[in-house]
Amino acid sequence: MNVAEKDFLYGHVYGVSGPVVVAEDMSGAAMYELVKVGHFELVGEIIRLENDMATIQVYEETSGVTVGDPVKRTGKPLSVELGPGIMGSIFDGIQRPLQEINRVTNSIYLPKGVNVPSLPRDKLWEFSPEKLFVGSHITGGDVFEVVLETEYQGEKTEHTMLQVWPVRQPRPTTEKLRANHPLVTGQRILDSLFPCVQGGTTCIPGAFGCGKTVISQSLSKYSNSDVIIYVGCGERGNEMSEVLRDFPELSVEINGVTESIMKRTALVANTSNMPVAAREASIYTGITLSEYFRDMGYHVSMMADSSSRWAEALREISGRLAEMPADSGYPAYLSARLASFYERAGRVTCIGNPVREGSVSIVGAVSPPGGDFSDPVTSATLGIVQVFWGLDKKLAQRKHFPSVNWLISYSKYLNALDDYYEHNFPDFIALRNKMKLILQDEEDLSEIVQLVGKGSLAEKDKITLETVGMLKNIIRFYDMAIQCVETTSHSDDKITWQIINETLYSTVMYRLTQMKFANPNKGEQKVLAEYDQIYEDMVQAFRSFQD
Repeated sequence: MNVAEKDFLYGHVYGVSGPVVVAEDMSGAAMYELVKVGHFELVGEIIRLENDMATIQVYEETSGVTVGDPVKRTGKPLSVELGPGIMGSIFDGIQRPLQEINRVTNSIYLPKGVNVPSLPRDKLWEFSPEKLFVGSHITGGDVFEVVLETEYQGEKTEHTMLQVWPVRQPRPTTEKLRANHPLVTGQRILDSLFPCVQGGTTCIPGAFGCGKTVISQSLSKYSNSDVIIYVGCGERGNEMSEVLRDFPELSVEINGVTESIMKRTALVANTSNMPVAAREASIYTGITLSEYFRDMGYHVSMMADSSSRWAEALREISGRLAEMPADSGYPAYLSARLASFYERAGRVTCIGNPVREGSVSIVGAVSPPGGDFSDPVTSATLGIVQVFWGLDKKLAQRKHFPSVNWLISYSKYLNALDDYYEHNFPDFIALRNKMKLILQDEEDLSEIVQLVGKGSLAEKDKITLETVGMLKNIIRFYDMAIQCVETTSHSDDKITWQIINETLYSTVMYRLTQMKFANPNKGEQKVLAEYDQIYEDMVQAFRSFQD
């Protein structure tokens, strides 16, 4: 490299303010260009240009950086490596493999400027070409095989399994499709009353201790997704260590083969004790990894825990740049940044052949201060997402988990899933509507109970108040109990809620409350048979009342 080229590629540090570095002599640099700051070559990204001055947000600790230190331009944007080896790995916010760094440095700390390939270069992958022949035409996006080597005009070229993609640029698709398949979470209240779809966007706001992380981890463990990308953005480090401890012990059955959940999971860890600026990078890294697997035809779920920490990082960087603050000190472009992230979700037709459909579902946890849902981050997020699972501090204090408040939660995907439910579970929509009516009646009655007590209620209102449990049998129990009370209300042998409760508690009602603890490992048929048996016993019990 001659002196002129070296001068062109290098600038110099002009000023340092926390994670924000100002560099001079940066003529020709581009917005969002990746740079290496200082003698340790700390990774940074240009976020403002003015004359020959560049403002850089650095994704590592800047202590020790001095005025006059070199700033090396790379000429490319912040990018991630996409290829085999992502699953089962844990990366930091800029896709540095933490386990590999630990092995190389033999340290639990990240050294400054450490440079380790994101994906392993020494692993061997089995390859047997079957679909590719001489003269085959391929275009961008085609799945031709795993590895390709061709010879053109006497020059041999190798096409590797590795590709590099800028994190801020969405990966292209042929077209976006209407989502029509539910994202099964494993939480009954969410799947029945507030369902999400594969390719949907969901927000989980809640105060501290309400169970946001537990729901996110539950989705990672039990959802019907093919791939899970779990992004820990600014949350506690203990939560990521809990994921690393629990996930390898859990298994999932795929095509009759039992595999560890970690084989379908990738973790992006940027915890609260890691550099603030890298929180934004971790969000974009996670969504780019998700789009990569979507383009293979997989259904991907991405958990972002929590987007509030990302917004706080934006607020800190914005403050150091002396930008005009908006509501609560957040930058005016907060909503635009959130929208550009959430809009990368969706069900799509992938580019290339063979024709494939994939989806990316985004579940973002939000931590509003004090559980105040009028917080700017929560308000901006609710204007973008389609599903809202609102967590209630009062329910959490009563140890009612998941602490989803059905009064404030909603899903805009109910109509989109009607065809799916009518085709597969014809009774489900009617049962769900009946359950919502019962819940609404219960909410209305709870206010009366606080004033006059439960004893002052009508008999059928007492039944409504006590109705809890599994959907189908519970609604059958509700209907039969109401009918039993109403048909005998004017006779001498009047049946009251107290009689039903005392008579049926041990034979029916206790079994109803225990249905949610049925072990799914028994198999679907055995569990359904147990539920049917409870229904038969319930019918016999109410028949004996009327006899």
